[in-house]
Amino acid sequence: MYKKIFLVFIFLALPCFARDNAEYINTEFWKNFGDDYLNCYISRALENNHDLKKADLKVEEYRQKVRVSLGKELPALMTAPAYLGAQVPKIDNFELDTNAFILPFLANYEADFLLKNRDKTRSEKKNYEAEQFYEKTVYIALVTDIASAYINLIKLDRLIELQQKILKNNYALYDKTKLRYDNGISSLTDLNNAKKDLTDTKNELVEYDSDRQNLLYELAVMIGESPDCTDNFLRGRFDEFAKNYSPPDSISSDVIYARPDVRQCEKKLEKAKIDIRIAKKEFLPRFNITGVWIFNTISPGSFFSWESSIASIMAAAVTDLFAGGRKIANLRIKKAVYEQLFEEYKQTDLTALKEVNGSLYMLKNDKIRYLNSKEKTEYENSNLKLVNLRFKEGTASQMDILENQNRLYEVQKSLINKRAVYLIDIITLYKAAGAKI
Repeated sequence: MYKKIFLVFIFLALPCFARDNAEYINTEFWKNFGDDYLNCYISRALENNHDLKKADLKVEEYRQKVRVSLGKELPALMTAPAYLGAQVPKIDNFELDTNAFILPFLANYEADFLLKNRDKTRSEKKNYEAEQFYEKTVYIALVTDIASAYINLIKLDRLIELQQKILKNNYALYDKTKLRYDNGISSLTDLNNAKKDLTDTKNELVEYDSDRQNLLYELAVMIGESPDCTDNFLRGRFDEFAKNYSPPDSISSDVIYARPDVRQCEKKLEKAKIDIRIAKKEFLPRFNITGVWIFNTISPGSFFSWESSIASIMAAAVTDLFAGGRKIANLRIKKAVYEQLFEEYKQTDLTALKEVNGSLYMLKNDKIRYLNSKEKTEYENSNLKLVNLRFKEGTASQMDILENQNRLYEVQKSLINKRAVYLIDIITLYKAAGAKI
């Protein structure tokens, strides 16, 4: 008892949505469901999930590529201290040392008059921004998978409760049917049907338990923990989940075009456009400035004096010869890539619209089915009350009560399944809208 209370306290004390990129998943949305356990499972996934860590590292890789490209825009300074031993002829009274130490400094800078190198950095930055949007897509996909698994888990918890009640009633029905058979009131067919119903109920209960265990294993993997720890996974009640939440009836088009996959395509298009500009600038010469300053002990004078140093500076316009065909082909490649990405962007837009409209439509229809099933449950509940009343009046048997209880439980199971579908429709809409609901 005390151990269980301690585990609950530790679980609820976990920081929810602690990761730096928690804003990707719109944490306020998940608070609408009123389930602290779900929020903390999401928090643990943000901290431990390996796919998220991989996505974070990928973004860091592209961020460093931007810094590398920026570094190429700056001058390069090199030095190579060296010992020099040489035989030099004597000229008149001028004599050079045959053992010397030299300290050269070489500076090189590509003057970016045409902003080609700047464009290369801009291109890498667009890659970095596109990867950030892909990272957001990974985050949203993970939390929707966790929420769907959690909803199905608490649904199965409730279904197992009802199935256990059905099993208990079927045991009682079998015992009563066997007693009636022994007394010659019921036929062997009735007894066999009671046995069959009992077996089917047991098999269905086993199936529910198997499905629940598989979902627990999936949840453990998604939150980055061992599947061996699933016995300690706490959950809320299905009937209390999202009890006071109503999803939106419509989604703004601005939200659709802000989806991370759409924004990722936009950044890729922007990068491709910059790459075309770079390919065009490859036809023009590069402007290099090179400077050399060498200090040495060969010549007379002190080591760092101007008299004993060798210095030069050179500015040149550098162009490639016989490379026109390669550069033209490169330009055509960049244009082809741009056209491919443009088609991908248009397809992504259409897919986004389809997913949002489809999610809204399914949400609307599944809500109607859920409400109809709820109404049917009320009718079945009313029928059970009537049978109880007839039992008190002596016109119905206990077997009639048990059978009507089972019918109510079956209708309640159907209601639970339809409500679970409706709740998962909300999660699907959240994913389709890029977490902006």
